[in-house]
Amino acid sequence: MPHAPRPARRALRPAALLAALALAVTGCGAHVADPTHGTDEHTSGHYPVTVTNCGTRTTYPHAPRRVVTNDVGITEIMFALGLEDRMAGYAMPDDKGDLTKVPWKAAYDKVPWLSKKALTKEMALDAKADLVFAGWNYGFGEGNGLTPAALGKLGVGSYVLTESCHNGTGAGARGVMPPLEALYTDLTTLGKIFDVEDRAQALIRAYQKQVADAAARTPAHRPTVFLYDDGRDKPLTSGKYAAPHDIITKAGGDHVMKDLKDSWTTVGWETVVARDPDVIVINNYGDTSAAQKKAFLESYAPIAGVSAIKHHRIYVMDYAELVESPRNPTAISDLARYLRGVHTD
Repeated sequence: MPHAPRPARRALRPAALLAALALAVTGCGAHVADPTHGTDEHTSGHYPVTVTNCGTRTTYPHAPRRVVTNDVGITEIMFALGLEDRMAGYAMPDDKGDLTKVPWKAAYDKVPWLSKKALTKEMALDAKADLVFAGWNYGFGEGNGLTPAALGKLGVGSYVLTESCHNGTGAGARGVMPPLEALYTDLTTLGKIFDVEDRAQALIRAYQKQVADAAARTPAHRPTVFLYDDGRDKPLTSGKYAAPHDIITKAGGDHVMKDLKDSWTTVGWETVVARDPDVIVINNYGDTSAAQKKAFLESYAPIAGVSAIKHHRIYVMDYAELVESPRNPTAISDLARYLRGVHTD
């Protein structure tokens, strides 16, 4: 994604199954030690706990008590785990869509919205954060001074979104594992850090079932799909390590950029023409609306011969569904329904 990714502009679709799960798990009463009583954590036998995140091993003597998050997907991972009481706030642009019907509305109402701009080191310090949960180019960045190393020098811990881990295949290339595995990895690891492993595993099982149910109904012929984020001279798209790869694949599509060993990056329009996708998925977010993006695609002469353009097969999805987040499984189910209706030549 761009260096300061922003949530979707249009209203987010209700996720009934996810809401039911959130309520059910909440009813189970996940154990998160009271941050005002440190003895509970130290006597539970769970701590200290050591985890590995993006190749870095870290030992936690107790659960972080003042977490600051950047962006919608990362924030909702914390909410899905029932960890809003452990949060000091989140940073998120204000074109985030309608959150009144999401399972985490109460958490959004409770946790301070620190900024409508990208997270900065100063914001984290002002919030007295003891942990910053962000991603490379999802808050963390060498150019903005907000890095795990810089925060560490100030006594503030970091957790890096697994979707965004640097992978060593190129300058700034991100992603080290399949996207859904990245989501499950973060849920599992954060479950250990915050001593909510039962909740984490319950979420993972529910997501896996939802994905399996969608995949079981995929068509025999898999339509080819290209993800269009934005861009005129060159389109910003997703490779094999960003959430759209698994969303497209598990929904029954053939991701045309599955050989791209990165998460979010640009390609040339000539590549899109050569791979001739049957369907184009638009990522709906930012100052350019989905309608404007669609109008551009349908009027851009170099891609007029692409199958998706000729047959008007353009499908719009929200940003919050297309980055690593608890929304991914529902996004797979929704796209699967659309792809089952696509009949290609």
